Amino acid sequence: MNITLPAALAVYLKAEASTDTDILASCFAADAVVRDEGRKIEGLEAIKAWKKTSKAKYQYSVEPLGASQDAATVTMPARLTGNFPGSPVEVTYTFVLAGDKIASLEIR
Repeated sequence: MNITLPAALAVYLKAEASTDTDILASCFAADAVVRDEGRKIEGLEAIKAWKKTSKAKYQYSVEPLGASQDAATVTMPARLTGNFPGSPVEVTYTFVLAGDKIASLEIR
């Protein structure tokens, strides 16, 4: 499926397919916030650490299933497949953009 995404989200998905967390600096604002698994992760360095830990723990991949945008908010349903109970699962990524960067991300 061909899905058109804002540039920051395309970079985020590239980072998801890699173990290089430095890529995240290209798509997240320095003061970005991520909400995942009941946690609130604040700031680029904390987001890099969260991503590194999550990738090591779950060895997962992300398959976008679609995307819709309403102003600065992009909603992207996705299938996560990895080393965790119930895999694969479908989740919703809700991104809020600020200019060309991700200001916030919620995964539920």
